[in-house]
Amino acid sequence: MTDSPVLQAHRERVYPISSAQRAWRPGDEPLPALYLGHGAPPLLDHAEWMGELFDWIAPLPKPTGVLIVSAHWEAAPLALTSPVAGTPLVYDFSGFEQRFFQMTYATPDATGLAGQVAALMPDTEPVHVSSRRGLDHGAWVPLMAMYPLADVPVLQMSIPTHDPVRLLDLGARLRPLREQGVLIIGSGFLTHGLPYLTREHWVDPAAAPPGWSKEFDAWAAAALHTGDLEELADYAHRAPGVAYAHPTVEHFTPLFVTLGAATNPGDPATTAIDGFFMGLAKRSIQVA
Repeated sequence: MTDSPVLQAHRERVYPISSAQRAWRPGDEPLPALYLGHGAPPLLDHAEWMGELFDWIAPLPKPTGVLIVSAHWEAAPLALTSPVAGTPLVYDFSGFEQRFFQMTYATPDATGLAGQVAALMPDTEPVHVSSRRGLDHGAWVPLMAMYPLADVPVLQMSIPTHDPVRLLDLGARLRPLREQGVLIIGSGFLTHGLPYLTREHWVDPAAAPPGWSKEFDAWAAAALHTGDLEELADYAHRAPGVAYAHPTVEHFTPLFVTLGAATNPGDPATTAIDGFFMGLAKRSIQVA
């Protein structure tokens, strides 16, 4: 496999920084919870976006583990990926260069993290640990940019529902993990109206975003800035352009796991990344 010059340059820049990143230790502040736009595999050929993702987490202590909820695994009852070190990735995409299907991201054993997650689940909602499923591209693509050394245990959790209230509750149950040095990530895309993009957006990712994408992003940004969970949870009725921004909702709803994991849900969120790629809103946020 031959990496692109862009990915090689990213690794050359960030490997020394990531190697020197201090590990989280007991007594540190809880890590934040994040919601990010994960992009398709060609994100790994986009220097600016990879840099934004890495520079976002570089000042933080390196987590004891990462628990990520990706738009690309909808399954109930609640499930976790295999915790075995080096579990093969899921290449859940098509139409891209063969080199993306040969990429690897062999993370350490995450059995301890699986036990931490299971301990937080009520008896009425036990979590199933898959013996075969690995990370899908909603997890490994952004994590390759953020933790390029693959030296942090990672588990992916399925989305068991798209009900915002239930997902907020799930995030609240996971909140104690932040106090144990675990980074909780909701991975989606703030707008994801792929059927409504024009040929221009596919040819030129920097093309001006469509009106529905800009309007939805502005609405979400305002609600996140004020911590208006009621507004966000009622997105299906209140968000402008929602039918175009999210013809299916799986890229938006991981946001509610992130918001639920906040120490004080309803506090304002901080935007870490904004802008557009292929007309879609990259807005990514964190909550304390």
